[in-house]
Amino acid sequence: MRNALVLDGVIAECGVLRRTPAGMPALEFRVEHVSRQIEAGIERQVRCEISALALGDAALSAQARRPGDSVMLTGFLAARSARHSGLVMHVNTIEILEGTENGFQTEEKR
Repeated sequence: MRNALVLDGVIAECGVLRRTPAGMPALEFRVEHVSRQIEAGIERQVRCEISALALGDAALSAQARRPGDSVMLTGFLAARSARHSGLVMHVNTIEILEGTENGFQTEEKR
């Protein structure tokens, strides 16, 4: 079964690096996404904010990011916890995006 997500966005809020009980670095943050998508043949503007969790090396990489940084995240969706079914993006990789204007990715003009 597939569960994969790639999301471009802007860091909206970044938590403090902590350690799991097993000693693994963990960082929670929120990403704001804005794009134009095609749905049922009609273009629409999409805005959403998603909670994200990075563990291990991804957490150390995410720790260097600040609110306003444009990033590309790859990962998967999971429930926040066994008791809370709200979705969280678990981040495997985080990359800084270049060519941003006002906090949003800009397209290259030709």
